[in-house]
Amino acid sequence: MKVSITSGKAEGPTILNAFDNALLDAGIGDVNLIKVSSILPTGAEIVELPEFPAGKMVNTVLSYVSSNQKDDHLCAVIAVAIADELGCVVEHGDVNKDSEEVKGEALEMVNSMMQVRGFEIKDIIIKCQEHQVRKQGAAIAALVYLE
Repeated sequence: MKVSITSGKAEGPTILNAFDNALLDAGIGDVNLIKVSSILPTGAEIVELPEFPAGKMVNTVLSYVSSNQKDDHLCAVIAVAIADELGCVVEHGDVNKDSEEVKGEALEMVNSMMQVRGFEIKDIIIKCQEHQVRKQGAAIAALVYLE
């Protein structure tokens, strides 16, 4: 199986439009996202995000943060831990919290997921998308299943 990690940020005239614009910025705005839980199969390969045909159904682990408060700091995080047996994915985000703290929280969660399963982590990938709200903004980070 192949997966991609992507992120985006945007403003919009409404919170919904900011979210939609952030999805477009991430390259996944013209597809139908299907929320899935947080397990990668054995041998999953992380690759560049391809272009999708419009309307395609795409399985996704999605972190989404939005605000309509000027100057709010948004941080959306995806954390991936990979072992020989499988991988775990955490979606996490926060508003007005230091991005290093938000990433650290996501790291703790994904480490816990692997530990409870008894797997030794071989690799960890963390993607953080930040955004400073001007009027109505959104930040997203996503792991997208390609096959």
